[in-house]
Amino acid sequence: MPLLETPFAQLDLIRQPEQPNEPLQAFDAADEYLLNHLAQQQPGAGTRVLVLNDSFGAIAASLAGRVQVSSSGDSFLAAQALEKNLVRNGLAFDAVPQVPASATVQGPFDRVLVRVPKTLALLEEQLIRLQGQLAPGAEVIAGAMIKHLPRAAGDLLERYIGPVQASLAVKKARLLVATYQAKPVAASPYPSRYRLDAPAIELLNHANVFCREGLDIGTRAFLPHLPQNLGTARVADLGCGNGVLAIASALNNPQAHYTLVDESFMAVQSATENWHAALGERDVNIHPGDGLAGQAPQSLDVVLCNPPFHQQQVVGDFLAWRMFQQAREALVPGGALYIVGNRHLGYHSKLARLFRGVEQVAATPKFVILKARR
Repeated sequence: MPLLETPFAQLDLIRQPEQPNEPLQAFDAADEYLLNHLAQQQPGAGTRVLVLNDSFGAIAASLAGRVQVSSSGDSFLAAQALEKNLVRNGLAFDAVPQVPASATVQGPFDRVLVRVPKTLALLEEQLIRLQGQLAPGAEVIAGAMIKHLPRAAGDLLERYIGPVQASLAVKKARLLVATYQAKPVAASPYPSRYRLDAPAIELLNHANVFCREGLDIGTRAFLPHLPQNLGTARVADLGCGNGVLAIASALNNPQAHYTLVDESFMAVQSATENWHAALGERDVNIHPGDGLAGQAPQSLDVVLCNPPFHQQQVVGDFLAWRMFQQAREALVPGGALYIVGNRHLGYHSKLARLFRGVEQVAATPKFVILKARR
């Protein structure tokens, strides 16, 4: 893999989760552009820099020890990647303070370097939270590959930060440079809420939650077919999002024990608040993580999963395949993984390579619900 070379550092970087013969590198031209732009400003060692949505730590690791840098984003995997890449390049794993997107960063910051996220609601929430955290004369510099840079990103920067100047394109990347201008304090439109009829609950959704404005159609297809009569089973909701699968299951299985895990800090925050709203103080384990990577082998009876088919802008079944492998390791013999997936993704044949038996529980014109037994 090529090294990331900028005026700040030369780094050997890896992506998370790691996979053999990784076809993709852990940085792109937008990371390089952001770093080169900052280098031209010749920031001093005391310059306070905040990095937002650093995919694999390329930006923050480059700045470690050069300026006072902090990092914030909504991805547990990105946070893990930054720690691993710091160590990989001879720095302490905690050389860059990290703040999850579910918490508020503490300024004032002189520069904010932003990788424009796929979900613009996350960008909007992050910009709103910068209110009161920017030093006089601060700049917020947002970067992206042009094909992933919507016009609305510039509109948000102008609304919440100040006048925006777009850069020239370099290697198919572009920067939007917003100069801080004091504005009236804006209220956040997040979290959003919606109600379900079955089960009759209200769900709260923080800015970066998948299908924030309403139940996604895959989950809607899955809910009527969740396993019944689980007794005291140990159940995991893998990639829990706002927690709806686990909550619906728990309402029907009062003795079962639940673990909810997601790599999005805002998803975990949403799931925690939704669980307590629906189930009060009922015992539960909800945490951010790399799927079931930290789960003890053969410690679960049931896994529920609506697997993702992309990581940031990269589409593929790598993450889903990894989740299936993790579920197999975590399930007891005879335990079962229940998933919903688009018909065209062919999950049945993939699951059959890992599990003893795979059956179709239900189907709609677009989705299949499958049960795979270990």
